[in-house]
Amino acid sequence: MTFTPRTWVVGEVVTAALLNQEVRDQFNSMFAAWTTFTSSWTSSGTAPAIGNGTINGRYMKFGRNILCEIHTTMGSTTTYGSGNYSWSLPVQAASGGIAQIGNAQLLGSGGVRWVGQIVISSAATTCSAFLPVSSTDTRTDFLTATRPETLASTAQVRLTFMYEAAS
Repeated sequence: MTFTPRTWVVGEVVTAALLNQEVRDQFNSMFAAWTTFTSSWTSSGTAPAIGNGTINGRYMKFGRNILCEIHTTMGSTTTYGSGNYSWSLPVQAASGGIAQIGNAQLLGSGGVRWVGQIVISSAATTCSAFLPVSSTDTRTDFLTATRPETLASTAQVRLTFMYEAAS
């Protein structure tokens, strides 16, 4: 992963090893494969359980910028709990006083695709998906087991976003 470059001093001997570390390795990390991580799916009420569903997370770090994807697919033994859903981040967000916004999709029953956004609060360790309240009310609210539709097996939640890491 990228890191803060060194501060060079007058008279320092530049070696191949230093150039490789400071230049080559920095560029290589920007073109490297994404890093996978396990995101936790939680709620403000009774906890959901993924059961035989899947949660796949991956991210890439560029300096303090994090590009991240989290895909959740509900299984036949998934339980949905209660309350507002959130997913853990791979790296804590910076505390800059600004909420970060990304994309959220729910691929629900019958192939209906709900489009919304995710919000990452300042210094947060989780993100939350906000989708339309219903097909007749396009205001957004937290994704829950029944909003914008009742979740069932094979439903998918796809989150894609970029944010500033705390370090």
